[in-house]
Amino acid sequence: MDDRQQPYDPYAAQEQQFIGYDAYGRPVYGQVPAQPAPPDPQYEQHYGQQQSQQQSEQYGYEYQGYDGQQYYPQQPAAADYGQQQYPRPQEAQAAQAPSYGYDTRQAQQWIPQQTAPEPAGPPADPEPEPRRAAQVPEPRRAESAQDTPDYRTEQFAFIDQPDEDSEDVIDWLKFTESRTERREEARRRGRKRVVALVVVLALLLVGGVGYLWYAGKLPFLDGPGRKKDTAAASGPQKRDMIVVHLHNTKKGGTSTALLVDNVTTQKGATVLVPNTFNVPKDDGTGGPLGKAVEDGGLGVRESLDSVLGTHIGGTWRLDTPFLENLVELVGGIEADTDTAVPADEAAKTPAVAQGQKQHLSGAMAVAYATYRAQGEPEAKQLDRLGKVLYGVLRKVPGDPKSATVTVESMGQILDPALNAQTLGALLAKLGEHAKEGAYRTDVLAVKPDGTLTDDSSKNVVKEVLGGSFTAAQAGTAPRVGLKDATGDEKTQIAAKAALLNGGYTFVDGGRADKTQSTTQITYQDDAQRARAVDVAKTLGLPETVVKKAENAVNADVVVTLGKDYKPS
Repeated sequence: MDDRQQPYDPYAAQEQQFIGYDAYGRPVYGQVPAQPAPPDPQYEQHYGQQQSQQQSEQYGYEYQGYDGQQYYPQQPAAADYGQQQYPRPQEAQAAQAPSYGYDTRQAQQWIPQQTAPEPAGPPADPEPEPRRAAQVPEPRRAESAQDTPDYRTEQFAFIDQPDEDSEDVIDWLKFTESRTERREEARRRGRKRVVALVVVLALLLVGGVGYLWYAGKLPFLDGPGRKKDTAAASGPQKRDMIVVHLHNTKKGGTSTALLVDNVTTQKGATVLVPNTFNVPKDDGTGGPLGKAVEDGGLGVRESLDSVLGTHIGGTWRLDTPFLENLVELVGGIEADTDTAVPADEAAKTPAVAQGQKQHLSGAMAVAYATYRAQGEPEAKQLDRLGKVLYGVLRKVPGDPKSATVTVESMGQILDPALNAQTLGALLAKLGEHAKEGAYRTDVLAVKPDGTLTDDSSKNVVKEVLGGSFTAAQAGTAPRVGLKDATGDEKTQIAAKAALLNGGYTFVDGGRADKTQSTTQITYQDDAQRARAVDVAKTLGLPETVVKKAENAVNADVVVTLGKDYKPS
C-alpha cells in the first residue's frame, strides 16, 4: 500500500500548495490538508455540541480568532481518500491560519508545520503604503445586545490626523510676525533719521554760531575776525583810488566820482563829489570843482588830494559815448531806478521806466546817469550816477586780463598815468567787492560855501577815503584848516593871509554853524602839537588856546576863529 494512502502516517510526504502573497509580494506555499470524508450528520451534530461545550467550559465563550473570523473544528477525514473534498469557506480560512501542530479531534493526526522557502535575493524595498488611519480593534462581543456599546467614528480623535486649518494658522502667524517686524524696522529707521537730523541741525547751528563769532558779528562777543578788522581799521590802511570825470557830450556838464579799493579791509566804495565842492588853486585861492574840471581838469587831482588828504592814483576822463560802449560791452546792467526818465528826441535819449531791477542798455544807462529834473539837488543826479557805476562794476569780469580787454574794447584814449592794464585791474577788484556785497556808495556832502560838513569829514573823508595829512604827507608843510566862527568875513580873510604868509598850506573849513566867543587851535596827533603852537604864535594867540581834540576839518591843525580874535 502506498504511504500516501496511509492517513495516519506522520512521516508521509505532504504536497505544497500556493496559498497567496505576503506583505512584501512574495508567494506563500502551504501543506495540502488531507481531504476529510463526508461528515456524518448525526456524528457532526453530536461532535459539534460536545466540542462547543468543551470550548465554552474552557474559554467561557465561543472560540474566535484574532482576525475576527470564527473557526470551526476540523472535521475528520472521510473513509474514502480517493475522493477529493473541498472545505467550506470557513474551513479554507482556517487552513491559512497558523496551526499549532495538532488537531482537537481524535481522528486528526499530528502534522508538522511547513514554512515557505525564502527567496534567493533580498526583498526589494516595498513601496510606502498610503497613510491609513489607525484601526481600533473590535471590542469583545457582549453577552447580550443591550450590553453592546454604541461606538461612532466621530468619537475617536487621532493625534496624527492633519488639521485642515493648520496651514492657514501658520500663514496668519507669519503675516502678523512679518508685519510686526516691518513696523519695528520702520520705527528704528524713523528714530535713526530723527537722530541724524538733530545731529545735522546741531552741527549747522554750531558752525553758524562759530562763523558769526569768528567774524565778530555777534553783538555780545568780539571774535578774531572782528578784532582783525578793528585792528586793520584802526591802523594804517592801503587804498587804491582813482578819480572819474564824466563829461556829458550832448547836454554839457560834468560829474565827478572817486573809486576806492581798500586793499586792507577788502572793500570797495564810490564817493560822489559835488561840483560845488571848493578846491584850492595854485595861487592859494579856491573855486568850485565843476568849473575846474570843465576848464581842462589840470591840477584837479592834486587839488583834491590837498583838500581831502588823500593820494589819488590817476584820472579817468569818461565821456558819455564811452560809458555807453562800456555798458554794451558788459551786456547791459540792472539798476533800481528812483524816477522815470522821459525820452528826448533831440538828444536821441530813450525813456527809462521807474522800478526795481530795471534792465538798462548803454543809451538808457547814460540817460539815467545824467538825468536831473528841474529843481532837483545835485545829490539826486549823483546818486543815479552811482547806481550806474555800481551796475557796471557788477558786470565787469573778475579776471584782470579779461577786464583789461573790456577797457581796451571801449576805444578810448586814456591818461598816460592810468593805462588800460591799471584801470582793468582796478575795475576787476572793485567788481569782485560789488558781487560779494562789500561795497558802499556815498555822496560827499558840502555846505553852500563849498566846504565839507563835519559829518562828511568824519564819516566819509576819514573812514572811506582815509584822509590823513600826517600819514599821507609826512615831512611836508603842515596843512592848516581855517574855520570862521566870528561871523565877520574880514576877520577870516585876515587870518587866511597870515597863514599863507607863514608858509602853511591853507585849507578852507568854511563857516561854523554857530558863533563862539573864544578862538581854539586843535590838533589830533601828538606829533602835531609843536606845529599847533607855531600856528598860534603866527596868528598872535597865546599857547593856552592850543589843545588836543578831534578836528572838524581834515587837516593837521585846525583854527576855529572866535570873536576874541583881533587881526594884527
